[in-house]
Amino acid sequence: MTGENFAATGQLLGTVVAVQANFYRVQMDQEAGEQRSRGAEEKLDLNALLPHCPTAPSPPLLLCTRRTRLKKIGQQVMVGDRVVVEEPDWAGGRGAIAEVLPRQSELDRPAIANVNQILLVFAVADPPLEPYQLSRFLIKAESTGLDVLLCLNKSDLISPQEQQQVSDRLLGWGYQPIFISVKDGINTDQAAKYLSNKITVIAGPSGVGKSSLINTLIDSLQLRVGEVSGKLARGRHTTRHIELFELPSGGMLADTPGFNQPDMDCNPEELIHYFPEARKRLAVASCRFSDCLHRDEPECVVRGDWERYEHYLEFLDAAIAHQTQLHQQADPESTMKLKSKSKGKGQSQYEPKLESKKYRRISRKTQLQDLQELYRDEE
Repeated sequence: MTGENFAATGQLLGTVVAVQANFYRVQMDQEAGEQRSRGAEEKLDLNALLPHCPTAPSPPLLLCTRRTRLKKIGQQVMVGDRVVVEEPDWAGGRGAIAEVLPRQSELDRPAIANVNQILLVFAVADPPLEPYQLSRFLIKAESTGLDVLLCLNKSDLISPQEQQQVSDRLLGWGYQPIFISVKDGINTDQAAKYLSNKITVIAGPSGVGKSSLINTLIDSLQLRVGEVSGKLARGRHTTRHIELFELPSGGMLADTPGFNQPDMDCNPEELIHYFPEARKRLAVASCRFSDCLHRDEPECVVRGDWERYEHYLEFLDAAIAHQTQLHQQADPESTMKLKSKSKGKGQSQYEPKLESKKYRRISRKTQLQDLQELYRDEE
């Protein structure tokens, strides 16, 4: 059932903008603001007692709980969910979520629903642009099936020639980046046009200016902004939880906790389709084998001289290792375990499992029980 059908029945609809423990902050639709206004006009004596309760038809924000029925059926409520709210307490700012509408899309990391696109923000300098890290974020974004928009911040720190070189390189990858500078206000209005009337997730490594960009797009916000570590040339995490912010031009923007290396948890056979330059090759030809992994198989149309092919091979190894780990966990009789290395680019290797019973020290309680059984046998 669509949101319009729910609205036609007179039910109150809203969007979950944040989750706090067992409470959900819900931004109600415009119709809810109008209903609150009508209720305020009918109860002028209540407004006299509660002068702080606004009567303008602006969409209110309610702190809601989840109905026990939803908990019993295992219905999770995520940021971005469209929900039906019952028993609104306009004066107290409370309500109860009675139903979650069907989701158009769903992400597990970050956990958010009904997203239309992903805005990847990187810096061209301070910290320097790392092609491997950028490629990893792009592959993770492509795996969601959503539209990907790439913004490169701090463009004021490089020359026009360097900017053109970066642009040409990324065009070869299949992306048209938007060069912005939050500090100098360069092209931030152009980036805002792509966010209008959409739910957008903003992601990227720490220290590239995500929080500063959000503060620029939404004047009323003052998110905490971190600085880049001079020793590590990396940013410090400033975002601690997922939250949706309403954009002045319509739509919502979700700030997500930063992470330096997204996991390669995709299917190895599907990985190649997350590279736009590889998709172009597969659109005009096909490999000899339908299950080709594009490494050393004969008559492969993908393997060849393109820049990110080495990235693909590394990501493929990581995806295969992840899939093998899942199979090992599903098989308790497996004799191998996956051990990650502390250094490097998330590399890992398999090691034999130790027999836990063989190397575990027998407890005193077990020893006493064994002695008691021995005495009984002798008797």
